[in-house]
Amino acid sequence: MTTETKRLIRVRTEKGAVFKRDGFGKKKQLSDSWRKPRGQHNKQREQKKAKGNLPKPGFGSPVAVRGMHPSGFFEVLVFTEKDLENLDVKTQAIRISAGVGARKRKALQENAAASGFKILNARVIKERVAEETPAEPVKKAAKAKKDTKEAAKKAPAKKSASKAEGAKKKGAEGKKPVKAAASRSKPATKETEKKEEKAAKPKAKEAAKAPTRKSASAKAEKKPAAAAEKSKAEKATPKKKPSTGVKKNE
Repeated sequence: MTTETKRLIRVRTEKGAVFKRDGFGKKKQLSDSWRKPRGQHNKQREQKKAKGNLPKPGFGSPVAVRGMHPSGFFEVLVFTEKDLENLDVKTQAIRISAGVGARKRKALQENAAASGFKILNARVIKERVAEETPAEPVKKAAKAKKDTKEAAKKAPAKKSASKAEGAKKKGAEGKKPVKAAASRSKPATKETEKKEEKAAKPKAKEAAKAPTRKSASAKAEKKPAAAAEKSKAEKATPKKKPSTGVKKNE
């Protein structure tokens, strides 16, 4: 693209005006596409200042750049590979129609790029990847579920075992070996010996005064003997006749 065409495109953009139909903002069904006002009392037709401009010869773009794409090429709509035969690579760029499918579009796009055309709507076409059979993913999902269930069952048992081991370790750490007290204790003095003797004397007196408790076995042996003596005494004593309550006459 030459510097002159670049300048003319810049002039076209700066000079360009936008023409909108009258009343497009008042009703939803009206678009902003231009329509010539024809009403007898229409304010836009009468060229009122606030109602917008009408298209005039002064708003046109330069003839050399009229209808040109901003890239500096005149665009041409293409449907098949045959449409590329009579086109000029230096001045024309192609736009592939939206109705062309992915398979044909890929071939057309490759052919146009090889011949040196500028493609205004080029796309990256992804190739389809062969899909896996539906049975395999189902099996994988079932295996994954089983694994998760087994892991969930094993997890609490492991935790309880680890807790028990931790408690044992803490107990072992808490019980530290106690050294012999004899090694740390100081040699006994005469005063301590006298105090121990005095404390031992009243304990000995109390033990002597306390009555000896007979064992349960000795009591059990005496009971049958006492029962036998009572039965002998009852046999020896004669039984008294029951009194009738009637007194004899004297």
